[in-house]
Amino acid sequence: MKWIFSMNNKSLAMSFAAILLASASLVSVANAAGEEMVQTSGGVPYVSGGVGTESIDRLNTLASQFNLKLVFALQAGDYLSGISVAIADSAGRKLLDTTSKGPWFMTRLPAGNYQVVASFAGKAQTRQIAVVAAKLTTVDFRWASE
Repeated sequence: MKWIFSMNNKSLAMSFAAILLASASLVSVANAAGEEMVQTSGGVPYVSGGVGTESIDRLNTLASQFNLKLVFALQAGDYLSGISVAIADSAGRKLLDTTSKGPWFMTRLPAGNYQVVASFAGKAQTRQIAVVAAKLTTVDFRWASE
């Protein structure tokens, strides 16, 4: 009788471990899929990510929804994440102020001229960018290696 009780505990423990592993993998998948969710700040939609090929593939499927793509990397070519991004219109009003979760940052803005400031490791780069309504404009930001 004692042996049967041990087997039941062992089976229960293994079942519990399997449930925990399955739950952990579901959380990882949900987080990975949620990385590229379109967000809105002040009425401006944006998405960021691009860490890994799956993330890049998901962002590529969203690209048609946006007209400005920013790419962040070191001059040596290594991609960067955690870049502070601020976008202001031609009147100087800040439309967006956020942090990119990966090397790709896409947003949709009305056609016009904008100032984009991207900051990495305390070093800011500023670009004046003309955005067209129906075309994806890509702008690279590159920083010297640390």
